Amino acid sequence: MERTLIILKPDALQRRLIGRIIQRFEEKGLAIVGLKLVSISRDLAGRHYAAHKDKPFFPRLIDYITSGPVIVMALQGPRAIEMARMLMGATAGFEASPGTIRGDFGADQTFNLVHGSDSPEAARNEIALFFAEDELLDYSPAGSEWVFESGKT
Repeated sequence: MERTLIILKPDALQRRLIGRIIQRFEEKGLAIVGLKLVSISRDLAGRHYAAHKDKPFFPRLIDYITSGPVIVMALQGPRAIEMARMLMGATAGFEASPGTIRGDFGADQTFNLVHGSDSPEAARNEIALFFAEDELLDYSPAGSEWVFESGKT
């Protein structure tokens, strides 16, 4: 079973969209196996976005993700990474398709509401940054047999 990290960024919380965004992942059949409200330190933000450290937007990215509380979630399900990224839409809200989180709620490149892991390796590393192993649960929500042929998330 695949896991992915999702971060509902400060703009999602400030705009009171967290329930609507989480609902999209749940309706797709992904199980929430870890969830918490946190303030990301500049050090943790730097480790999380280390791949972008040499890019000109890095300082702005760090300022943004540390500007307020965020929700971090570990989601689980078959093809969880692919499904979550499809639900999120293109990075820039103005380029994202209608029906995606960013397409429906976003209009900006920076204020893009949500982060999702882009590969299994990134998901493992990102989840480990935000969750201890004992903070993650492994279960199949009732009704999963009607969402996934395997019957498991």
